[in-house]
Amino acid sequence: MAEVLKIAVAGLGTVGAGVVSLLQKNGDLIAQRCGRHVTVTAVSARDKAKDRGCDLTGMTWFDDAVTMAREADCDLFVEQIGGSEGIAKEACEAALSSGKHVVTANKALLAVHGTALARLAEENGVSLNYEAAVAGGIPIIKAMREGLAGNRINSVQGILNGTCNYILTTMRETGRAYADVLAEAQALGYAEADPSFDVDGVDAAHKLAILAALAFGREVDFDGVHIEGISRIAAVDIQYAEELGFRVKLLGMAEAHDDGVMQRVHPVLVKGDAPIAAVEGVFNGVVMEGDAVGTSVLEGRGAGAGPTASAVVGDIMDIAAGRFVPVFGVPVSALQPAASLSMDRRFGAYYVRLRVIDKPGVIAGVTAALRDEKVSMESIIQRGRDPNEPVDVVLTLHETTEAAMNRALQRIMDLDAVIEPPHMIRIER
Repeated sequence: MAEVLKIAVAGLGTVGAGVVSLLQKNGDLIAQRCGRHVTVTAVSARDKAKDRGCDLTGMTWFDDAVTMAREADCDLFVEQIGGSEGIAKEACEAALSSGKHVVTANKALLAVHGTALARLAEENGVSLNYEAAVAGGIPIIKAMREGLAGNRINSVQGILNGTCNYILTTMRETGRAYADVLAEAQALGYAEADPSFDVDGVDAAHKLAILAALAFGREVDFDGVHIEGISRIAAVDIQYAEELGFRVKLLGMAEAHDDGVMQRVHPVLVKGDAPIAAVEGVFNGVVMEGDAVGTSVLEGRGAGAGPTASAVVGDIMDIAAGRFVPVFGVPVSALQPAASLSMDRRFGAYYVRLRVIDKPGVIAGVTAALRDEKVSMESIIQRGRDPNEPVDVVLTLHETTEAAMNRALQRIMDLDAVIEPPHMIRIER
């Protein structure tokens, strides 16, 4: 059997400690499958005295992760610190520059600095693996980078944040309001005390930027992602969506066009029988369209100690077995410059809910505003009559550009009878 692969682990939180425990628990099986033993020789975390729930006997302790990355007796550096800047970035740069392989679950770091880190890994002849950074235990990176390598990927979309998916699923199943379900998600540990990173769409956008780079052979461009969260989704919109045959999901979507790539994260209505509609609760799901394979769907747990540690250990085993693949599927020199298309170019259908004063001529004014921007109505829901009182009017609109839709919504908002900003959700067919 080949020489032992020595590992240093930075960050001993839930996932980092889970990685150490999994390597110890399944050590013999891992050695059989990758042809060499894997052992943790060094660790680093903020509090040495804290019980991590794993055996650290015989491991060298470092108070500073950057120093460990440079000086530890190891072949591979596992980064579980998190964050796009600071120690995580410095430690990964130090490890790569020192000729050590790096495995990370840090999607923020890769979304912001992925191209530069890929270049550094390539220059030093080492691997940078990141399966756990996107969709947790779903092997989406390996599927795209290796299994579908012979395909030209046309689009990738997915439910990339389990917190948002749990909230939207629970709102649909119970009819409860967003704020109420968010509080429950926090109590259950599915959402942080400050949930903005998840519910504002930033976490999903980090992951989408990575998938877009891998799918289309382009430089990572997080700044080019259009981002919207779920906080404006009302229970009534989810109910109307169900009535119309749709479900509301927060999707990350990237599509290749002749002159660039459109990257966007926002709530959408998807048909109830679409594969992605069946991904519920805290689960993640990714749908890819390849020119040879057609549609591929992967679903699984997107977070948690077990699934994430499993993905990290899978990356470690690839390196132990000598399976090396370019970070984003092609050499850094072959990555195309980022060319992200404006959201105004989005072409698709729309759902709009209006809150209006019920009086004669309201619908005529709305249809005139749509007509002036050449936006065609597909359906309308207005129940009952309550003269001179607020009522809901729900529209679905045929495919048009985002720019035309926004102009039409502004015209509608300017109508005297419209008393709230229109509630718009894009429809993905």
